[in-house]
Amino acid sequence: MNDTVLLAQLIGQAAGEGADVATLRAIAEEAGQLGAGRALARLGLEDVAAAKDMAELRELLAAWRDAKRSAVKEAVAWVVRLALALVLVGLAVKLGFWGWVK
Repeated sequence: MNDTVLLAQLIGQAAGEGADVATLRAIAEEAGQLGAGRALARLGLEDVAAAKDMAELRELLAAWRDAKRSAVKEAVAWVVRLALALVLVGLAVKLGFWGWVK
């Protein structure tokens, strides 16, 4: 049975019977499934390979996050090294290292 037809029948039943809680829950469930199916179809994810595609996208996203995290860590490490090098140069100048070289 088509989801749209089933939803229409449930709405008709609710209108005829005064809409008890079970009927309203069934309407909400069918409407949710119908809406989810339409949304997946619009995204092109209604076929059998969609689960594999989503798994690959998740792996790609995880790899991107790992690469981004590694790049940030390396950038911070370079900044720290540069700051330490500047401190060492400052200490050398302050202690008169240039006089020792001459």
